Amino acid sequence: MPTETAMPDAMLDILKRAPVVPVLVIENADDAVPLARALVAGGLPALEVTLRTPAALDSIRRITAEVPEALVGVGTIMKPADFDTAQEAGARFAVSPGATDALLEAARASGMPFLPGVATASEVMRGMEAGLSVFKAFPAAAIGGPATVAAFGGPFPEARFCPTGGIRSGTAADYLRLPNVVAIGGTWLAPKEKVRAGDWQGIEDLARSAAGLAEHLG
Repeated sequence: MPTETAMPDAMLDILKRAPVVPVLVIENADDAVPLARALVAGGLPALEVTLRTPAALDSIRRITAEVPEALVGVGTIMKPADFDTAQEAGARFAVSPGATDALLEAARASGMPFLPGVATASEVMRGMEAGLSVFKAFPAAAIGGPATVAAFGGPFPEARFCPTGGIRSGTAADYLRLPNVVAIGGTWLAPKEKVRAGDWQGIEDLARSAAGLAEHLG
C-alpha cells in the first residue's frame, strides 16, 4: 500500500476538467446511468456521488461500468472503511465534509485522490501538514461565501479550493472568478423533480450552462 498521501496534483487534475462538479444524491440506482450520461454530455465529466442514500454504491458501480467517460468520485466519506467500499465500487476519488486523523491516514493508505472539507484556517493548516494542497471549502455559503475563500489566499497562497455547499447557478461565478478556486461543487445540476421525471435533456441543459461558466468570467 502507498505510504504517502496521493499526490495533490491528481485531485487538482480532476477538478480542472470542468468548472463544476455535480454533487449527486441518488435515491434510485436506476437513475444513475441516464443521469451521468446527461451530465457528461453537458460537459461535466467529474461526478461526486454522495454516500447519503442506500443506492449510492450501486449507483457508482453502474456509472463506472456503463458511462466510461465519467470520472466518478464518492462523497460524504465519514470513516476509514468508506475508502475501501468506495474503491471496490469503482470510485476514482473521495470527498469528505471534514478530515479527522483517521480519515487522513486512510486516504494516505488508499492512494485515492482526496478532497477534504475545511471551514477554518486551522483545518487548512492541518491538511497541508498531511501533504495536501487542494481542499473543499465547506459549507461555502455558510462560512462566509466568496469573501472567506478569497481570504484563505492570503496566508495560504499555494492552496486551491473547491467551494461546495449552498452554491447556486446565480452565485457560482462569484466563486469561480477567485484565483484560488479551481472548481465548485453543486447540487443544482440534478434537481429532484427533473430526476424523478426522467428529464435528462433538462439536466443536460443545466450541465451545459454550468460547463460554460468559465468562459464568461472576466
